[in-house]
Amino acid sequence: MNTVNRRHFERFRTQPMYTPVCLRTLDNEHFTFEGHAYDISEGGVQFELDRGIDPGTPVAVQITLPSGGLADDPGPGRSIFVFGNVIWLDDSEPGPVRMAVVFTSFARLGDRERLLRQLGTGYFARAA
Repeated sequence: MNTVNRRHFERFRTQPMYTPVCLRTLDNEHFTFEGHAYDISEGGVQFELDRGIDPGTPVAVQITLPSGGLADDPGPGRSIFVFGNVIWLDDSEPGPVRMAVVFTSFARLGDRERLLRQLGTGYFARAA
């Protein structure tokens, strides 16, 4: 079987309980949803929340990565902030809803570089 990988960026697994995600829709100024990331790349993140957000919804996301050996990171903490769009959700199981956001932009100067530095430490395993 010949499968084609349509992803532009390599994905890395995160430890969900140690990778909190906060999300807000763009019509809200406060981060009102909290969950955990399952994997992340330069282009997006897969995570779960207690409630699903409709695909196509533009959102702002705060992702707090484990230090991964970068305790001396000169940036403003371990959190990165991104804007993106929900691209899918899976609410077929009872409980938290898995979904994914594709990033459209990084919210702060240095957030992209901070993410890439974290992913390059070898702390995170490559996802399938």
